[in-house]
Parts: sequence; C-alpha cells; structure tokens
Amino acid sequence: MAGTIQDIADRAGVSRGTVDRALNKRGRINPDVKRRILQIADEMEYVPRKRKSENKKKVKIGIVTQLSSASFMSRIRKGIQDAAKETASKDFELLIEECENVSEDSQMESLLRLEKAGVAGIAIMPVDGNQIRNKINELIEQGIKIVTFNTDIIGTKRSCFVGMDNIRSGRAAAGLMGLLARKEGEVLAITGHFGNSVNNMRVEGFTSELKENFPDLHLVGVQSSFDEPGEVERLVSKSLDTFSDLKGIVVFSAGQEGVLKALAKQKIPSKQRPFVIVYDLTPENIAGLKSDGFDFILDQNGYMQGHQALCILENLIFADALPTKEYYYTDIVIKTKYNI
Repeated sequence: MAGTIQDIADRAGVSRGTVDRALNKRGRINPDVKRRILQIADEMEYVPRKRKSENKKKVKIGIVTQLSSASFMSRIRKGIQDAAKETASKDFELLIEECENVSEDSQMESLLRLEKAGVAGIAIMPVDGNQIRNKINELIEQGIKIVTFNTDIIGTKRSCFVGMDNIRSGRAAAGLMGLLARKEGEVLAITGHFGNSVNNMRVEGFTSELKENFPDLHLVGVQSSFDEPGEVERLVSKSLDTFSDLKGIVVFSAGQEGVLKALAKQKIPSKQRPFVIVYDLTPENIAGLKSDGFDFILDQNGYMQGHQALCILENLIFADALPTKEYYYTDIVIKTKYNI
C-alpha cells in the first residue's frame, strides 16, 4: 500500500506541514530535509491526491433511447444533458445509445454494448418485448441499476418509471374530443408503432373513455403510421374520402404534420375541418396550433422525463438512495392556441 503524508512525516521525523511543503514545492524548507522527504516518498510509493483522482476509473452510466430522430426527443435529450451538467461533480461518464427505430434487436445490441463497457446503471426507453424484458432482469441480477423513462416495460425488476401516465392521457384526449365533437360522429385514431407501449396505452385509454362516456363517438379505426408524416397524410386523406361524418382525428405519435398536408391538399377550411388533437410540444406542432390546423396539443413534459430519470439513477448509484415511489408521472399538459 502506498504511503501517506503522515507515514512520510513519521519516518522523516518532521511535521505533516513540512512534508506538504516539500512535496508541493511551496514555502521555505531546508534543502537536505527536502531531499530526504522526497527520497522517503519515492521509497514508500507515495501518490499525490490529484494523481489518485486522475487514475481513478470514472463510473459509467448508460442511456438507451428509441425513435431518436423524432422531434419530441429533442426535449428529452436536453433534460438528460442538463442533468449531466448539474451533477458533473460526481465525475461519471455518460454513454448514450440512440436507436432510430422501435426494434428489439437494435435495443439488445445497445444493451450488450453497455454491459461490455461496464456501466453501473442504465436509464432506458425500453421496447416492449421478451428479449428486452429478460435482458433487463439479467442486468439487474448483475447489480446494474435500471430506471425506465418515457416508455415502461412490465415483468421487470426495474427501480422505477419516469414519464406520462399514458392511459390517463388517452382518456384526456377522448374527453377533449367528446367536448369538441359534441359527443357524436366518427373519429380516426393514428398511432406510430404497435410495438411501442406508449402508443398502445394511449390508444387503450382513448378507446376505453369513448366506450364508457361517449358511445356515439365511433372509432373508424386505429391506424399505424410508423411515425412517418407521409403515411399520416395518406391515412388522413383516405379517411376524409371514406367517412363523410369524420368529426375528429387524434394522432398519438410523431408525424403529425401529415395531417396538415392532407387538409391543405383537400382545401378544407379550418372552420370545416375535423377536430384535431396531437401529442408533444414540438416547434412543428406549435406552428400547427397557432395556424388553426390543430385544436389541442397534449404534452408529456419530455424535458422532465430525461432530467429526472438521470438524476434518480445517479442517486441510486452514488448514494444508494432508493426511489421513494415506483411511478414518477409527469404532468399531462394541455395546450391551445390561446395558452401556448
């Protein structure tokens, strides 16, 4: 074991202060005494505190996302970045794995890379599948801390979830549509990927609320757009041609600008168009709201999701501080052009 300043002082028969001056080249000290102290320090393999800090391995923390190119991800990413800056004193290394799609295989590759890198914890937007579920539990068994955010996954021992109560938000969307459409008419629902649990839960909440409280609002279909604006445009255009009493459109995922393009191509005036509800306060959606292309935006507070997930994970790793609850739900924010 390397010697300490006190060990060197005891062996040289001098004070700790004298040793400190000799090692750090400050203050006056007898040259012979200085040489003696440096010789003893070398023999005892003394390592200065600064060098110890430099040689100490940084703790590694992993982040795994999905749909990395989607516009709503910019707020999540900003929350993660700010949390990392605020806690920079903890001296950890952040390893970010961004997946562009909703693929178990892609996400599994990310988890394997982080496992190989030796991370102490992972904050993940999990793809809902058995491959990912089993891998998460395997990592937890190894002692790796896991927090889910934005999307959750059942059947795992993850520490907690940070994100929107998506079933409740789907119910909120149905309630708003019921008020707009005066409780009757036909409604089109558009989701992104059926493998995305966030979309599925929003649809579940929406359809349940329609059945329970708005039985005369008929759902003409739940269509998958794969988060592509072009596919959203095609689905909306087809529905406008097919359903003469289309009162409302709800887009639970990305690609919302496709609605605006479909309405513009059919030259439907804003006062005669179906009511439109979309998710996420992105610049494109805000512009659509202000131009009367959309009626409501439901926002999931992506910034807080990214920020809080990393902060909770850091506390788990560095302070062994367990989360105080299993679900950290962010507010369901409802915006119109009047309060944007």
